[in-house]
Amino acid sequence: MAEICKRSDDYSRWYQDVIQAAELADNSPVRGCMVIRPNGYAIWENIQRILDAKFKELGHVNAYFPLLIPKSFLAREAEHVEGFAKECAIVTHHRLKQVTVNGKTTVIPDPDSKLEEEYVIRPTSETVIWDMYRKWIQSYRDLPILINQWANVMRWEMRTRMFLRTTEFLWQEGHTAHATAAEARAETLQMLDVYSWFAEEILAMPVIKGVKTANERFAGAVETFSIEAMMQDGKALQAATSHDLGQNFAKAFDVKYQDAEGKVEHVWATSWGMSTRIIGALIMTHSDDEGLVLPPRIAGTKAVIVPIWKNEEEMAQVCAAAEGLAVQLRAAVGPVHVDKRDNMRPGWKYAEWERKGVPLRIELGPRDLAGQQVMMVARHDRKKEAVGFQQLAEAVAAELARIQQDLFDRALQRRRENTHVIDSWEAFLALFAGPGGFAECHWCGDGDCEKAVQEETKVTIRNLPLVRDETPGSCVHCGKPSIGRVVFAQSY
Repeated sequence: MAEICKRSDDYSRWYQDVIQAAELADNSPVRGCMVIRPNGYAIWENIQRILDAKFKELGHVNAYFPLLIPKSFLAREAEHVEGFAKECAIVTHHRLKQVTVNGKTTVIPDPDSKLEEEYVIRPTSETVIWDMYRKWIQSYRDLPILINQWANVMRWEMRTRMFLRTTEFLWQEGHTAHATAAEARAETLQMLDVYSWFAEEILAMPVIKGVKTANERFAGAVETFSIEAMMQDGKALQAATSHDLGQNFAKAFDVKYQDAEGKVEHVWATSWGMSTRIIGALIMTHSDDEGLVLPPRIAGTKAVIVPIWKNEEEMAQVCAAAEGLAVQLRAAVGPVHVDKRDNMRPGWKYAEWERKGVPLRIELGPRDLAGQQVMMVARHDRKKEAVGFQQLAEAVAAELARIQQDLFDRALQRRRENTHVIDSWEAFLALFAGPGGFAECHWCGDGDCEKAVQEETKVTIRNLPLVRDETPGSCVHCGKPSIGRVVFAQSY
């Protein structure tokens, strides 16, 4: 087994080591793109399953739109194209041509196949979706439209890191159309609440809900809201966003509706999304120097049963008992794996499952079988408990609930300990030159002042918390009157 670097030695390398040790993802032959391995994809499938059910509970439906977007579509919304222009990959030809160069056969774009209009590989789907909404919306009876798409997107990143920033990534993107500005704003905030619920209740990841500054706003949005989480190194990670698009895209694509009184006006829009980036946040929120740590509600495998034996007779007995217990546990808590490999010692199995982040290990040997009990070991704190067969399903469910709560409490306590109220520029500089974390500071509301802070320190305003201190004060950087305290941090 490869060594996992300690967090205290090299946090960035530790993160990559955990991904490799847990077999979550691997680098691919395509620059900036990763292969999500089965262990990593199992997490994404659970994210999809849970979020999809919540979306549908709120009235949303799924659809699928093209990967390729006519280049002219992006130009229709000026702010939108400016925000994504440097990240777009372009399709210019529709076929290849085989040629011989220096005696070797290769392929090139066929010059005769150059497209009349080039296509952008979607960096996000607002433009192609709003072109369709123009066809689908005529009357107030057609509203609201509440559509979600599960898809891949491409943004040509210069510096990539698995899950956190990749050229291609998976995500869901919701796109809704409404009759009024109030309905659109309510939808925007509702979906922000969904993401906050998911992060805290499912991923055990405390987040701060807030509004982004104008400088950090999504290209083409009237207002962008985000949830921000603190990683173990004190840096912030934007875990999801929800955008109030106003009428910008409706006007760009001429999407109008006739109301009940016969008046015609443009519709109001939202978009919102969460991507595979959240898996990177999950890793950095909970994992330790031994490997991956997963909250039970998102783990692909809730528990692993490791039978222990010395001979074939014992093997047959403990494996049969383990399979019987697994059937009971699957009915009670979900996926449970029985590790019956006979080419690996129990200690090696323990270490492997710890690295892969399975929340609970259940050990079953001949003596345990004779006593009709197992040894239950929690991944996150190594707590051991002997449990009888009859009580096992109830005990495992209770222990998984304890693990889930423990992980949230740990992360929340870490954020509290590393959040600082800062009122002077000197203290601000000292914090980010040293331990870092979150700084709650007064800010004047001026975008130029915000940019100056970022240029001088590489620290950004993460968001203006929806619940925040609005008492009068002076901007931590320029000294002008403040609009209230905001969250500053270094970020991923």
